[in-house]
Amino acid sequence: MSVTATIRIQEADFDAAQEIAALTRGRTDIGAVVTFSGICRGSENGEPIAALTLEHYPGMAEAEIGRHADEALSRWPLQGLTVIHRFGRIAPGENIVLVVTASPHRQAAFEAAEFLMDYLKTNAPFWKREESEKGTSWIEARDHDDAAAARWTKS
Repeated sequence: MSVTATIRIQEADFDAAQEIAALTRGRTDIGAVVTFSGICRGSENGEPIAALTLEHYPGMAEAEIGRHADEALSRWPLQGLTVIHRFGRIAPGENIVLVVTASPHRQAAFEAAEFLMDYLKTNAPFWKREESEKGTSWIEARDHDDAAAARWTKS
């Protein structure tokens, strides 16, 4: 059975439980589902933030995420894969990203979800601007995120 990833970039919020149900409905070949939900924090380095604004390049973002989803599907025996990434203004406590991986066994589902999140955190074509009492500023990549993503690079 060929598995196709579901990839959506949207301004609207999502419901993780509904996405899991849609991915697993009627399936008996799935033994593990791993989800990661990224949520907007209310502070960064001890300073309160009002919101994040995420921008992307339509078309390019979907294609790039699709490329990495295809890599995950080729590296792990997945039975299903969903990636949803929001854009626009996102307030603290609101969802930003959802990754759902489904496999016959847990290890593949965990590894594929971690691989995709490491990619999304470091290389996905999104730009994040943080709003705080001090004004707005663009968020730069962090070294520890780059190190996490580098471990998946094939030698």
